Amino acid sequence: MRKQVRRSSWRRAAGAAAVLAALGTAGSQISTRASTFASPIQHVVVIYQENHSFDETLGYWCNTFSPARCDGFTGAVRLKDGVVVLMKQSPDVVPEVDHSVSSQKKAIDAGRMDGWDQIEGCTLDDGYGCLTYYVPGQIPNLTHLAAHFAVSDRTFSMADSPSWGGHLYAVAATTDGFTGENPVADPSIRPGPGWGCDSNKQTYWVNSSKQALFEPSCVPDPSLHIANGGAYEATPVRYVPTIMDRLKSARLSWRLYTADSSQSEYVWATCPSFAECLDTPQQRNLVPTDQVISDANAGTLPNFSLVLPGGGAAAGASQHNGTSMVTGDSWIGKVVSAVENGPDWSSTAIFITYDDCGCFYDHVAPGTNPDGSHQGPRMPLVIVSPYVRAGHTDSTVATTLSILAFTEHAFGLSPLSSNDAKAYNYSGSFNYSQTPLAPVPMVQIAPPRGEVVMPPLDDPT
Repeated sequence: MRKQVRRSSWRRAAGAAAVLAALGTAGSQISTRASTFASPIQHVVVIYQENHSFDETLGYWCNTFSPARCDGFTGAVRLKDGVVVLMKQSPDVVPEVDHSVSSQKKAIDAGRMDGWDQIEGCTLDDGYGCLTYYVPGQIPNLTHLAAHFAVSDRTFSMADSPSWGGHLYAVAATTDGFTGENPVADPSIRPGPGWGCDSNKQTYWVNSSKQALFEPSCVPDPSLHIANGGAYEATPVRYVPTIMDRLKSARLSWRLYTADSSQSEYVWATCPSFAECLDTPQQRNLVPTDQVISDANAGTLPNFSLVLPGGGAAAGASQHNGTSMVTGDSWIGKVVSAVENGPDWSSTAIFITYDDCGCFYDHVAPGTNPDGSHQGPRMPLVIVSPYVRAGHTDSTVATTLSILAFTEHAFGLSPLSSNDAKAYNYSGSFNYSQTPLAPVPMVQIAPPRGEVVMPPLDDPT
């Protein structure tokens, strides 16, 4: 358990319209137990990478089929000022593009999808870095899996937020009143590691009067009977449960394969943002990212795995802006290959997706969630399982929370909010009565010689 730190009275209201407009009302808890569906799935593995949109990642691949396998676009983009820019192939090193809440809203432009040159890293001077795409040879494992198993071309991020918010809703089905903006240091206190309850950092949270305030970047839990429910200072943020709580209550196993607090990738560790995880025995379920390989090989995968960017064998494999795309694709291949060739393959569903847009171009306008909040740009999502419909494209509208919905329905768990309760669960992508699909081979490709990737950051965004 971590030590409590001194309180600070620092609070600052933020009047930016973009911050307020980015957030809808938080989803209310839903107590109805999810209905189960008969399936052989006993293991759900979520590979959660960094910062890519659907068109940028799978758009070109979609259109290599005749007719097109899925709804991808890599052509001429008309921007808000009328300028037409022809999308181009991306270098292996992911372009640096701002993907804050305000930048995502500018790019979406109320659904017109034409404001991309309004964000830093995507101007004429930047070479329109976000109007780029990858070809299959740059992401061979992801596209090979998409070709043989299932791809969703209508999965949107739950919110137009960068990584911190993306990791909140990945396990809680809500941003809990936070805008999702990445945390920043409180100038009155020494920062800790990462972005969560032990970071001593703050981020925007919207109160009932629609004021955007800086509050500790922590979902507290008053039942823990520790100061401030686990936050470093008093906070009005309310407790919300996570999928980890639902699994624990059902006596099902889970692990977060992630970085530790000594590594820069700890910002993506997810658990530290929830006091109930960080300050309880739940934290024992955080294990090194590369342990997923040995667990898959040994047939000891838990019922639910969230595979997050980390150090060790997974260092530099996040596919974050400034890093090598093919290095991350090779990492995806390692994880999938370990599952495919391990004892748990016959009872596993793997979901490969990304936490936010990065923020790269996508032509499909996002909608709204059941709780009224705005969705973010479309994400790549590939589903790998012996029971996935081979070569299938699932065009039913979904969000990141559809993965939670699948997990809840598979294991008979209660939903966490109205958003996952009403989310499509990818049922159309599965056929549990089919002859199980065989594994497909994965490859390992070195990045181009001489390329320069971003060194590890204390605060990657």
